[in-house]
Amino acid sequence: MSEEKTPGTDAPRPGRRTPLVIAAVAIAAAIGLTAAVGLGGNDDKASGPVAEVSGGTDSAKAATVLDRPFTKPDLVLTDTKGEKYDLRERTKGKPTLIYFGYTHCPDVCPMTMSNIAIAKKQLPKADQDKLQVVFVTTDPQRDTSAELAKWLPAAGDPSFTGLTGDFSAIQAGARQIGIGIDPPKVENGNVVSMHGAQVIAFSPTTDQGYVLYGEDASIDDYAKDLPKIIKGENP
Repeated sequence: MSEEKTPGTDAPRPGRRTPLVIAAVAIAAAIGLTAAVGLGGNDDKASGPVAEVSGGTDSAKAATVLDRPFTKPDLVLTDTKGEKYDLRERTKGKPTLIYFGYTHCPDVCPMTMSNIAIAKKQLPKADQDKLQVVFVTTDPQRDTSAELAKWLPAAGDPSFTGLTGDFSAIQAGARQIGIGIDPPKVENGNVVSMHGAQVIAFSPTTDQGYVLYGEDASIDDYAKDLPKIIKGENP
């Protein structure tokens, strides 16, 4: 893991976030995935493989199809309108992309949202309306509902759903789909912030997360795959 440190302050500041946990098995090295790591010993299960992957030997493919799909996180948070949002209930039966990040991220978070937004605009209108994109903040202290409501349309698309809430609930929800999050912390006068960088695609037919994208996924990658994901097919 790499990290970016910001001059000391009592308030968390932007830090480069890198993958903390990615689904991995024996073939992980062949597809450029990092090994899973624990989160401070809070959950022994977090230190082992969280899923198996198939088709991963093709390093040119942005999508990694999971042999053992993830169950959708059991998360009830607050949306950009300040209203309760039950993730499982609200996205049931809908093609859904879930990403954990934060609005003060200097690079990859806004780039990921932008890539998805541009790819989405290439879909037929009916498919655009079906696709759900959910951005869950990893920095809820600063990312209030109002902050997410301002940031998401600029970084991505007005239709994207932004969620905030209790950090421990967000961290637990992320762990359910193999993504590690560390709370912002001060070390030697510097604020260090790290979290996973993966987008997980959930099928509208099974409601399971069966495709994983890394931070290098491009507009073209999403544009090519989204029509299949919307149908619940393998990209």
